[in-house]
Amino acid sequence: MRKGTWLLRTAPAVLVILLSAAVAPADSVIADAAMNGDRDSVRELLRAGFDVNEAQPDGMTALHWAADRNDATTAEILLYAGAKHTAKTRIAGHTPLMVAARHGHAEVIAVLLEAGAEANVRSTAGGTTPLHFAAASGSVAAIEALVRHGAEVDAQEESNGHTPLMFAAAYNQPGSVEALIAAGADPGLKNHSLELGPRQEEERQLQELRNQRVVYSRQVRAQEDRVTRGLEAEEVRPNGLEPAYPPQQQAAEEEEDAQPDEDPQPEGGAETQPEDATQEEVISEEALTRQDSLQAAARAAEEEDEEMVRPLNYAETVGGYGGFSALHLASRDGNSAAVRALLAGGSDIDQKSEGDGSTPLLIATINGHWDLAMELLDKGANPNLASDHGATPLYGIINLQWAPHSFYPQPTGHHNSEVTYLEAMERLLEAGADPNARLERHLWYMAYNFNLLGVDTQGATPFWRAAYGTDVRAMRLLVEYGADPTIRTRVPPQRAARGGDSDQTDPSGLPPARTGDPSLTALHAATGAGYGQGRAGNQHRHVPGGWLPAARYLIEELGLDVNARDHQGYTALHNAASRGDVEMIEYLVAQGADVSVVSRRGQTTADMANGPVQRISPFPAAINLLVSLGAVNNDNCVSC
Repeated sequence: MRKGTWLLRTAPAVLVILLSAAVAPADSVIADAAMNGDRDSVRELLRAGFDVNEAQPDGMTALHWAADRNDATTAEILLYAGAKHTAKTRIAGHTPLMVAARHGHAEVIAVLLEAGAEANVRSTAGGTTPLHFAAASGSVAAIEALVRHGAEVDAQEESNGHTPLMFAAAYNQPGSVEALIAAGADPGLKNHSLELGPRQEEERQLQELRNQRVVYSRQVRAQEDRVTRGLEAEEVRPNGLEPAYPPQQQAAEEEEDAQPDEDPQPEGGAETQPEDATQEEVISEEALTRQDSLQAAARAAEEEDEEMVRPLNYAETVGGYGGFSALHLASRDGNSAAVRALLAGGSDIDQKSEGDGSTPLLIATINGHWDLAMELLDKGANPNLASDHGATPLYGIINLQWAPHSFYPQPTGHHNSEVTYLEAMERLLEAGADPNARLERHLWYMAYNFNLLGVDTQGATPFWRAAYGTDVRAMRLLVEYGADPTIRTRVPPQRAARGGDSDQTDPSGLPPARTGDPSLTALHAATGAGYGQGRAGNQHRHVPGGWLPAARYLIEELGLDVNARDHQGYTALHNAASRGDVEMIEYLVAQGADVSVVSRRGQTTADMANGPVQRISPFPAAINLLVSLGAVNNDNCVSC
């Protein structure tokens, strides 16, 4: 029977399917019927001779839709009619087995596997296997069916190196976790990690090579133009640019270009010069000499400046990331059920990540999952294991409580925690957390990569961080458990570590500051450190109205020096002036603060109140008060 004759006699339901598929290829009607769950129409269409493997525009075949709907009977009908279980969607390359696994449809999974579907087939987007999808779905039956047919239990997808167990942990599927571990999954495996520094250097070198090729291309075009106009090729030096390639690479390419069958250069000058001139003709020896001289000068300048310590760039500040186990991923997302299943299955509660040495406990605290963090603590997690940056769970909690505003969202899970930050800190301290543990490096995630704070937290303790948040309650708690309030931050790596700008004199009277020397005290932190360096007020978060109470506590109860100076020569009075805080200025002066102190940059306390940086308006009341007390106003307003 011809298809046209059959269409005249077909059931109305099939006609509806055909009409609704008008925008799709005419022969995808079986896929359309399967998509709508119309098994009878699927049978009729197969009898009429329609192609069982014709796909919809996105590559979904009838067998895909049977898998999607967990319709094992229709899947059997389609397979009997010749449906290909190897068919893949156009996006991501998902087979019917993957579609079924994604939903955890164990019945149709069994049908597909019995028909010969490959249990370890990988998607074209990331190399995910059906077992990854089944693990995320939470279907134990689907996992068991795949494992029985040879699914690799520890298969790592290509994008991030996640295993099915990691999928189960990230999707908080404790049943999947138990089934996978029972099948032999290794809970200690880690996903891919990456060191940003080497990657950034590799990208820099590639960019430099691209730039060199662009310059060389321009030189060649300029050379050809000069040859066309009859000028001397050797004088070509387009835009004054130096040679694009190093001499060694240039020589190698010259040798490659000089083929044996090349015609000799005829007489008559540049007019008859061949188009493929060597680079010696494009770039003069004089230019090469100048480049060597410039490179030698740069090396000499570098050696002369070896005492200076270069500031860390963003990649070096971040260091590495990744290298997480399933327990790390579950802790990061606050997936308590998965965490319990993983610990019961033998996961190491104190395992450190490959990227930056974070433990599950630290990961839970910095992501705001404090209830889960307390559960990990109760199960024996070590509260003193720090990341490579020196971050500990105790620091992580106080830091997140007063996390700065940033251009990217900060974690907010702690707003839903039953345990408060002070209760969590106290439980960590009771478990032996060191209140004086110090950061080895500024935390890149403190304000992410748009940091307006103007401070570097290298060397900071939990107490210092509490002072920076003007949090007297937290400071008292930490002191009760042995915190040392006199510990300062450290001078970070910087280009002019000896003080001031390298080409200016230092009027502060302070000895040179070296990287690692003491810097900000807790009193500096509690009075507005960084406000005179930039727009810290746009990001800094602290206890509302906490400035003066924090200063009183630090000075009157703990005895901190009101005239202590940081490595840049600033005092607490400089910081208060930079915020225009008249009340704080009056208090500090009453406590003996010296209004005449000058920073390494030559700034007086009055100068700090007078718009020392762009977009910070002067504070006239603070300026007048400080001048009346003896400070000098140098009228150096930058934002006026």
